[in-house]
Amino acid sequence: MDLGLTVGDELERIDAADPRYDFLELSIGDGFLPPESIDRDRLETALDGRELYVHLPFDQPVVTHVPELNEAILEYQTRLLSWAGDVGARKAVLHGTTADRDDVDLRDGFTEQLAGIVTAGDRTGVEVVVENVGHQHHGVQLSVLGEAAREVGASVCFDVGHAYMEAGNDGIERFLRSHGDRVTHLHVHDARRRGDTHIPVGAGEIDYEILSDQLAGFDGSVAVEVFTDDAALLWDSGRRVRERLTLGSTTTDEKGSS
Repeated sequence: MDLGLTVGDELERIDAADPRYDFLELSIGDGFLPPESIDRDRLETALDGRELYVHLPFDQPVVTHVPELNEAILEYQTRLLSWAGDVGARKAVLHGTTADRDDVDLRDGFTEQLAGIVTAGDRTGVEVVVENVGHQHHGVQLSVLGEAAREVGASVCFDVGHAYMEAGNDGIERFLRSHGDRVTHLHVHDARRRGDTHIPVGAGEIDYEILSDQLAGFDGSVAVEVFTDDAALLWDSGRRVRERLTLGSTTTDEKGSS
């Protein structure tokens, strides 16, 4: 299991990141950090041997009602993924969004667009992982995202805090029970139903023992997405989650040998 940190669109946060992280997840795209503005030598120096993951633009819907716009979205994401592949990025996180989450007619379009973006990533050697943002206005619901990912063979970036805000601890458990095999990347932070989110793990209401039960033996990647610059708090959140996942693997091994 690889442990990393989301750094937003600031190369300076890569410089400041704890060297123990295996990877750093950088937000790219217009409105954040246009790839063409990044000095590759500067980026490589900042990474200092750690792997690079990227987060594709937050506000870009995957699908709209307009075919021409959908074609342009696919072209745009393909361009970003091409850059990511050129600089050796391993994974790219894609928000699972539509122009209207309540329009069931867009669900097929979402699946089709997702397939195209995943294929574009495959061509450049970058694993596209679609992230659940169903708690947001344009985010597709957990069940819809899971079914779409399964249909096209896409990997999932499961954001534990987002899932909690959408459907509580029960929703986390239901999704992982049904689609945990698609999850290769995690975003971890804590949250409270009153609206607090992206707080240190252990400071909120999420039952992280669910990960021990549902993701035993997880060998993917875990990105800490806590909104603080306190290095100790960030590392502690990652440590807590890694221990939960390791505990789940140990428990499973013990059951198998009993």
